[in-house]
Amino acid sequence: MKVRHRARVSALQALFEIDCASRNPTVVIERRLQEYPLPEAGAGFARDLVQGVSEHQEELDALVGRYAPEWPVDQIAIIDRNILRIAIYEILMRDDTPVKVAINEAVELAKEFGSDSSGRFVNGVLGSLVSAEGAAGRQ
Repeated sequence: MKVRHRARVSALQALFEIDCASRNPTVVIERRLQEYPLPEAGAGFARDLVQGVSEHQEELDALVGRYAPEWPVDQIAIIDRNILRIAIYEILMRDDTPVKVAINEAVELAKEFGSDSSGRFVNGVLGSLVSAEGAAGRQ
């Protein structure tokens, strides 16, 4: 498994815990990285994802709500909600991940950790976001 994928898995698991138990993001990701060490570049990436998603959660949730209007954000499965937050953060707020990679990684995480329909749901929401936000041109 590639380092950045492992970093996304660690970030997702940390964000899941933070979402469920309202814990401190820094404490959760550091504990996670102690239990499942990554090379420094991967650990830094995981930390940035957790910190970035935590800092921009309201904005990210507003975007999820806009592009998944039939689902109130608080009623979306916790795992799917956090996969979407990570992917939207990568697509709109970081410039080092190609859009296609962010979407493909999100769909893979949804298939690995979500329900049978999570992959299609995540792909649909992110596809709508990319089309509407004009992020498709970013390689």
